[in-house]
Amino acid sequence: MRTRSNHESRITNHGIERARGFTLVEMIVVIAITGVLAATVAIFIRRPVEGYIDAARRAELTDIADTALRRITRDVRTALPNSVRITTAGNVTYLEYLQTSGGGRYRAETDSSGAGNILNFIAADASFDVIGTMPTLAAGNSIVIYNLISAGSIANAYSGDNRGAYSSNTATTITLSPAKLFPYQSPGKRFQVVEHAVTYACDPSSSGGTGELRRYWNYGIVDTPQPTPPGGSNALVASNISGCIFTYAISGPTARIGILALDLQVSAGGETVRLFQQASVNNVP
Repeated sequence: MRTRSNHESRITNHGIERARGFTLVEMIVVIAITGVLAATVAIFIRRPVEGYIDAARRAELTDIADTALRRITRDVRTALPNSVRITTAGNVTYLEYLQTSGGGRYRAETDSSGAGNILNFIAADASFDVIGTMPTLAAGNSIVIYNLISAGSIANAYSGDNRGAYSSNTATTITLSPAKLFPYQSPGKRFQVVEHAVTYACDPSSSGGTGELRRYWNYGIVDTPQPTPPGGSNALVASNISGCIFTYAISGPTARIGILALDLQVSAGGETVRLFQQASVNNVP
């Protein structure tokens, strides 16, 4: 049997010494040093990370408020003249208007040959010719002439005295059903096509306290301002609403300009963003 030499024994022992690794004490020291370094790094990066999160939250809230205000101001530019009205019920603010899809000019006089279907303001009329381009019309639309107010029984499209139900049309003529006697002629011989009523309801206390701004449309038109509209369709415009103030005023030398002021607050995570915007509404009937 072969006996290992002293040289071979030294080589083997040296390999064992090289392969023995870390001791428990060395591992504990490394862990402690790593923890100190991690805590030090965390102190330095905590503020920048918190600042980034706060900035991202503020940007999100600003975007929510800005998008909602832009949507409302874009919509009210299509409002029937003198149809914007604002009401409150409890903590909820309601902005309502009648949305138009277009308009045109009705024939008030016959042509040089005596031809043409004029709109009669003496008796109920079921049809009239359109001067110029025929607007886009659809089932359920209404024809409104010379709308002056949003409350009352005269020249008020909400009450319906100057609003006729569209039935059909040709390239030049609009037919109403039933026949309609409009109370006033338009000085500019203009008419508007109303699609439906629209309401923006701002409720800071809804949805478990988070608040929401909701849009309602395509519901029945009624004379008195109605809170949450029954029927029709609705969609959420913005959430996390903590406050809203809507005001509407008439200005200009002939009171033909409406100024809609919108003040909207959005809150989340202890942050609140408040935006203010104004929209000009053309009230020339």
